[in-house]
Amino acid sequence: MNVPLDTLFELSEFFKFFGDTTRIRILQILLGGEISVNDIAGKLNLEQSVVSHQLRILRTANLIKPRRDGRKMFYSLDDEHIGSIFKIGLSHILHKKEGR
Repeated sequence: MNVPLDTLFELSEFFKFFGDTTRIRILQILLGGEISVNDIAGKLNLEQSVVSHQLRILRTANLIKPRRDGRKMFYSLDDEHIGSIFKIGLSHILHKKEGR
């Protein structure tokens, strides 16, 4: 496969967004479907400001999408690819752990 260098650079940048435990935990929660910022913060036992900061980063990377309902913001995964990437990565980690 001959992939242009600029595309490989974009792929490298894309995977950087998966390099933070808080963002990974948020993505795991969003696998279950749309959820509010307050509920994410509650599930993670983190301040809403911390969660909002990470959501902003994930949004900028087009990994998640927002929906406003009145004063509340809800988030979900941007598309099925994000969930697939998460699940494949997790499967790889679990497979390696089983082999130990």
